[in-house]
Amino acid sequence: MIWIAFGIVFWAAMWWLNLRLSKAKPNKFTGFVVPTIFGVTILVLWECLVHGFEISPVLLPAPSAIATRFANSLPILWVDFVQTFVKGALSGYILGCGAAFLTAIAVDRSPFLQAGLLPIGNFVAALPIVGMAPILVMWFGFDWQSKAAVVVVMVFFPMLVNTVEGLKASDHMQRDLMKTYGAGYFQALTKLRLPAAMPFIFNGLKICSTLALIGAIVAEFFGSPIKGMGFRISTEVGRLALDMVWAEITVAAIVGSAFYGIIALIEKAVTFWHPSQRR
Repeated sequence: MIWIAFGIVFWAAMWWLNLRLSKAKPNKFTGFVVPTIFGVTILVLWECLVHGFEISPVLLPAPSAIATRFANSLPILWVDFVQTFVKGALSGYILGCGAAFLTAIAVDRSPFLQAGLLPIGNFVAALPIVGMAPILVMWFGFDWQSKAAVVVVMVFFPMLVNTVEGLKASDHMQRDLMKTYGAGYFQALTKLRLPAAMPFIFNGLKICSTLALIGAIVAEFFGSPIKGMGFRISTEVGRLALDMVWAEITVAAIVGSAFYGIIALIEKAVTFWHPSQRR
């Protein structure tokens, strides 16, 4: 009961502190501290509930046990990170988003592709990844190439749809003005339509950044070398080593958040002129 009582007192204190901070004038300090306090509170409550109710580590390990396993397994976690993210997710992300960007320009140029490709894209995007992953693993093998192929399938059409919509963002008056100046299609594309499409393009890139890591991990459930986040999760679940599973989940959460954050920072630098980036 001591753990439970401590958890309740800590939660009440942090709740009061966050209420006080949320009422203060918004600034960078409160923008960082408030979510940090919230996250720490969740971890402390988790620790107290596990110890207070004596929950089996097979069902739910305590954050301290996960942190210990994380610290003791850094070499394994690094190998899994390189295999899943660097080789599988990142390579598939670059290939899929790059191909989608080029295809979007072709779709924008061709009314035939607009009428034929986009409906097919919506159909393919609705296919379940758990159905496509084993097929692609059989086609491309058990190494990272098949995981990259799964990621390409997952990110291609979200990126395509966002880019196509972005290319329509400039209004008719702006496009007519470019024609009045004698600009050709590619001049209008590079000087008007692509800059106007950047918020849409980065929106697609941010969406795909999370899909890429998920796709690579799920694909590893259907076959991979003896390394990778998905392989480790499925293996350790079979051994009831839930602390290692949570350590891999922690790595995935950190990597996914960092990847998303990097793209958001690049977006802020590229689209500084957009109203959404102004303070």
